Amino acid sequence: MKRAVTPFVLLVGLAILGLVPNLFGGEPLPAGDALNPGDTAWMLTASGLVLLMTPGLSFFYGGMVGFKNVVSTMLQSVIALGVISLLWVLVGFSLAFGPDVGGYGLIGNPLTHFMLNGVGDGTVTMGVGDGAIKFTVPFLIFCMFQLKFAIITPALITGSFAERVRFSAYLLFMVLFSLVIYCPLAHWTWHPQGIFFKWGVKDFAGGTVVHMSAGFAALAGAILLGRRKSHLANEAHEAHNVPYVLLGTGMLWFGWFGFNAGSALGANGSAALAFATTNTASACAMLAWMFFDWAKGRKPSAMGACIGAVVGLVAITPAAGFVTVPQSIVIGLVASVISNLACHYKSKSTLDDTLDVFPCHGLGGMVGMVATGIFAKDVGLWYGQTTTFMYHMLALVVVAVFAFVGSVILYKLTDVIIPLRVTDEQEHEGLDLSQHGETALAVGSFLNGTSNGHSPKADSIPVEALA
Repeated sequence: MKRAVTPFVLLVGLAILGLVPNLFGGEPLPAGDALNPGDTAWMLTASGLVLLMTPGLSFFYGGMVGFKNVVSTMLQSVIALGVISLLWVLVGFSLAFGPDVGGYGLIGNPLTHFMLNGVGDGTVTMGVGDGAIKFTVPFLIFCMFQLKFAIITPALITGSFAERVRFSAYLLFMVLFSLVIYCPLAHWTWHPQGIFFKWGVKDFAGGTVVHMSAGFAALAGAILLGRRKSHLANEAHEAHNVPYVLLGTGMLWFGWFGFNAGSALGANGSAALAFATTNTASACAMLAWMFFDWAKGRKPSAMGACIGAVVGLVAITPAAGFVTVPQSIVIGLVASVISNLACHYKSKSTLDDTLDVFPCHGLGGMVGMVATGIFAKDVGLWYGQTTTFMYHMLALVVVAVFAFVGSVILYKLTDVIIPLRVTDEQEHEGLDLSQHGETALAVGSFLNGTSNGHSPKADSIPVEALA
């Protein structure tokens, strides 16, 4: 009975928040440029594309884990759609994109857009002075577009502690991470009053905010949760469903066009450039990963091609609207080789980052930010300018320390409230059954000789499902 109290209180609280009039809010933002129907249509489309990436990630991760953990792994991505959506409406958007508190460029006012107060169907101007952003789309669309970034970031982290995290503890950590790590980073980088924005740091679509933050949080999680029992026993980790990984890769690649081209905030030349560089970098990285494996004497695998494609998407994200298409080839190639080597050496270490989140997203994001500092049009090192590159290097260090140390603290705080790791018995049983009471297949119906009215073949039943 006691365990049911907290969910009940949360449901009542949500109902009250929805019914009580908004009592907070500051001065309304000044109007932006005239509403552009073309920009509005594109941003609605881009927002839907980015949302598709989260179920795509669930297939990508879900295919990589063992059979008895596939449901839990996929749900850890999908549940972010619910949790972060409500958190964003409540206070997340205000923390990330509300007017700066104190003029330090560190955090937005949590009350300005509390429950999306002042976020409507009109255009606004965000920030002041020369760096102000004048929207040509409804502010509410920008809010929903940015929500999709906030959703997928904690979902990315889950691959590092897959097969051993307690679901309720993950929910709490996800909320804390979003409020304490993600929202400040979004404010620093993308709000005109943010400290990184003022430094001139160029992050087109989330190299620091999304991928580096998720990568370093993943590294901290893998270290603090410790190694799986199978990892300690040196048992080989094999993907249970490679077609799931292929499907997830396709969904991610498709959705990434909204992720990157949508970050132009309009149907314009920057969006077209980001679209082209995104596709080219991913294609190059996919082939580079496969050919590098081949050169090392390993067989060219579907898994390798898929991971390489995603690494290319990660690496081009911060640079997408700032570099040329030929330069995106270099970025995809370099990131793919670096992440491939990192995955190889990680596999020989004691670090149990289950699905290689840090080697792919953490390092991929870092490569992308360095490349942006080098190749960003007119302001990069390639063009004889050093200021942007140096600020990028400083931002890399700041984000790495902030995301890693901050995540360590949040994991420890979460563990005090709810134990992070499942018991040995629950880990052996699998998280699908121990955390959710479900399996990927209706095992009971197989054992009874029926499956939705059809008789299954004996060899179609996974061995793990019968264990």
